[in-house]
Amino acid sequence: QVQLQESGPGLVKPSQTLSLTCTVSGGSITSNYYYWSWIRQPPGKGLEWMGAIAHSGSTVYSPSLKSRTSISRDTPKNQFTLQLSSVTPEDTAVYYCARAYEMVEYDYWGQGTQVTVSS
Repeated sequence: QVQLQESGPGLVKPSQTLSLTCTVSGGSITSNYYYWSWIRQPPGKGLEWMGAIAHSGSTVYSPSLKSRTSISRDTPKNQFTLQLSSVTPEDTAVYYCARAYEMVEYDYWGQGTQVTVSS
């Protein structure tokens, strides 16, 4: 059973960088065919895919967030990390990490973590 767990600060000040980590257990982030994504849901809105890191280590980002987003990984720790720079209150959301098979089928999700951007 694969499990994902998000961690990071729940409150970030405007203009700072939001940093979240997803710790994966029960499966390796280097396993073939899988992509490890960050997805968020602002209050009252739908899910927004932010980006992903592949089993190979390559990354892909949403065009609308690409200039502010970086996803990296720590393979010995089986973790991957999201950094979102220059945050504004519009970045307030529940942030999820998730696994996707070939970027098509999302089969495992973390429980989500609330991040609020406020001074």
